[in-house]
Amino acid sequence: MNLRRVVLFVLAVGALALAGGCFSWRRELPRPGRTELDGPIVTVPATTVGNYLVVEAKWDKRGPYRFLIDTGAAVTLVTPELAARYVAKNAPLTATPLVRVRSAEGETALLPSTTLRRIQLGGARFEDVQALVYDCAALSAHLGLKIDGVLGFPLFRETLLTLDYPQSRIVLQPRSAASLVPGTPIAFNNDRKTPIIPLRIGDETFIALIDSGSDADLSLNPVGLKPDFAVPPRDGGTITTINGDHLERIGRLAVPLRFGDYTVDQPVVDLTDSLSSVGGGVLRHFTVTFDQEHSKVTFYRDSHAPVAPAPRRSAGLSFSKTPAYWRVASVVPGSPAETDGVEAGDLITRINGEPVSAWNLQRYQGLIATADAITFTFLNGTREDPQTVRIFELVP
Repeated sequence: MNLRRVVLFVLAVGALALAGGCFSWRRELPRPGRTELDGPIVTVPATTVGNYLVVEAKWDKRGPYRFLIDTGAAVTLVTPELAARYVAKNAPLTATPLVRVRSAEGETALLPSTTLRRIQLGGARFEDVQALVYDCAALSAHLGLKIDGVLGFPLFRETLLTLDYPQSRIVLQPRSAASLVPGTPIAFNNDRKTPIIPLRIGDETFIALIDSGSDADLSLNPVGLKPDFAVPPRDGGTITTINGDHLERIGRLAVPLRFGDYTVDQPVVDLTDSLSSVGGGVLRHFTVTFDQEHSKVTFYRDSHAPVAPAPRRSAGLSFSKTPAYWRVASVVPGSPAETDGVEAGDLITRINGEPVSAWNLQRYQGLIATADAITFTFLNGTREDPQTVRIFELVP
């Protein structure tokens, strides 16, 4: 599985229409009924998994619970188990309506809605949380750890939210507080408290969503732009959404990406038909503070030297994962894996001799970044056959 975007959809019918960040709102965004912070600064440790920030919280005997922070989502998602456990007394799960969601490709699905009594992150308590019920099993399998929910941007409406990637933490302050770090503030360009800001590539300006729920560097919609590529776009892996899969198109720009006082040299870009977005591949170099009350986002980095994205290395394979095996979802055209005869649908039980269950996303990505080749063990009937696949640069 290649989850460039954690959830390529958000709330649609009755409340809003959203296609990968392009929205038209019909009513106020969901927000918690009440937000309480134990002090002027609440710090919550986070784990960086790939380019995602995952926080762990324990407020009852059944925890801990893990949540992914997604500033690109207009709603919070929780698993059926968590929803059933914490459903508000005035909103029983069985009586809540189904809500239609729409993916970036225009496909739709129905998810139950609910209201949770609370979600607690350390010293921060969010009460009467509006959410959709979503089975996070595929996301959990992809990341290699159990995920209990995805916390959308409106949950933090009453706070100053800081995603501190360099120190692997999030910081919450009262919404009227001063930011903890200096930096370059950039105003949101809309009236719905959504972090869409102006960016520049070369001499062209466009708008993009600041999206911590994406592990890409830059997802770029080229409509209206004339991007110059140092590495032309090519087919990459399979991107998984709630409604199905599609192949990514990935390349490297010949010009820098600029926002505020910061520069990313020749970013790797995923071409998209939906709203452009800056994902965790770029955000992880920064401390990013979201001030919804004043409609601005502030970027801070110790150095103003340009960020230099590394080549995108790959085994040429995308997977649909289970604890017992990884199924090949697609093979990158022209890759060594294709030359070696690997096909979509093949089952992999081991990586370098270890069961796939031992390989979470972080560890596997570390292997891709450093290895010259990987030995995958393929299941053929009852026989396991090792095969060594060479790592290559998908985007030099």
